[in-house]
Amino acid sequence: MTRACSLLSGLASQGLAGKQTWRKAGLAALGITGMALAGCADQSPSAGGGVSKPVGSHKIGVLLPLSGPNAGLGHELLAGAQLAVGTNASTDPTGLQLDVHDTAAAGGASGAATAAVSAGDGLLLGPLTSGDTAVAAPAAQSAGIPVLAFTSDISQARSGVWIMGITPEDQVQRLVEQARQDGRRKFAALLPNNPLGHALGNGLQSACHDQGLAAPTIVYHSGTAASISQSLRDISNYDTRLQAAKGSSSEPAPYTPDATTADADAAKTADKLPSNLAAALGTDGSSPSPTDAPKADTPKLEAPPFDALLLGDTGLNLRNVIVALNETQINLPSVRIMGPGLWAAFATKLGAIKGAWYAAPDPSSRQAFVTRFMAVNHHMPKPLADLSYDAANVAKTVAQSGVSGYPANALTRPDGFSGVNGPFTLLPDGRVRRALGVFEVIGGGSPAKMQSAPAKASAISG
Repeated sequence: MTRACSLLSGLASQGLAGKQTWRKAGLAALGITGMALAGCADQSPSAGGGVSKPVGSHKIGVLLPLSGPNAGLGHELLAGAQLAVGTNASTDPTGLQLDVHDTAAAGGASGAATAAVSAGDGLLLGPLTSGDTAVAAPAAQSAGIPVLAFTSDISQARSGVWIMGITPEDQVQRLVEQARQDGRRKFAALLPNNPLGHALGNGLQSACHDQGLAAPTIVYHSGTAASISQSLRDISNYDTRLQAAKGSSSEPAPYTPDATTADADAAKTADKLPSNLAAALGTDGSSPSPTDAPKADTPKLEAPPFDALLLGDTGLNLRNVIVALNETQINLPSVRIMGPGLWAAFATKLGAIKGAWYAAPDPSSRQAFVTRFMAVNHHMPKPLADLSYDAANVAKTVAQSGVSGYPANALTRPDGFSGVNGPFTLLPDGRVRRALGVFEVIGGGSPAKMQSAPAKASAISG
């Protein structure tokens, strides 16, 4: 087995044990913890094949860590599933009921999946992590039982195994769709050389292919300021553009970058940044320091060979990327900057890249779920409870449709399903398409503005 690193290793240690207080609805909506859980786990080869035969039972197997260090998170997800199914599940005429198995008990996720299959469960919700999904899926697939896993690791997606987390690929698909409608045709990416960066890069390649666009140019940097600067110079043909600008004018006009300075009052009231972001972006994050701007004698350069650029960094690396963007004169209107949904957590601090886009659910969509969850459980739901509610709602919706078991054509129905953060559709290959909005960074300490709304509003039934 090969060892895979976390998509968000910096968040994993905080999210897994349930010790981190989640305050941002944007993070909750994006399933950030699910991305963190996608890696740092043994990746086992999975059995081939999908849902080979319909299973008549509407009993739902739930695979979660209900003991050990992640028990708190496991019970939170169980509460989300229970909320979707309802309190009268045991007497439901469809036979809908939850059959819960502890993936932290002896036998692990593989043993839990085998027990669920033996119990006659018709659908499995979970497991939680990418590694657990890899070892649990084969038993379910051999029995023709579909799996709705809570990881965001797209490598685990296959026929019969759906990835419920909001993936980097899903975000990029939405961004490319919107950018294409905006007239952008030439895409590039400057991304960190880590699992998240490669997930975004793979998503950009797929999105451009799916939408009939030319293959994007993608470079991965090593994380140093020098690597970021040189990579962006290379991808933007900086030296060629600079020579062309110098040759076209004996007295070049000085370049003045688009500087967006946050309002002082807004900066005072803005949410406090984590320490690494504060160090990276400064007090209000509105712009790099004056020493980071291009030199006064740098001529105005022509546009680079792309009109949309995908980034994937946060923290200090994002600050270094912003410096490099100024140095190479990459900004609107010639280039639309795009980034990961992680930016939702600190969008008020990104004035230096005013006009940048990221894709995320509409945060207002989650309120109905939060209200219902708090009424039953008396505390705010953690982010991954969104995913377990969605997965259980799929099971409930299919069971109430009158079909026997959970056949693939019922799970992949074109109308999709209602979710906490908006509607979503299960695709035959194990991917999940969610209705994401596109948000634009406004600057001045203001929250990002929804530039393009999701296709439909979410519907959480009472």
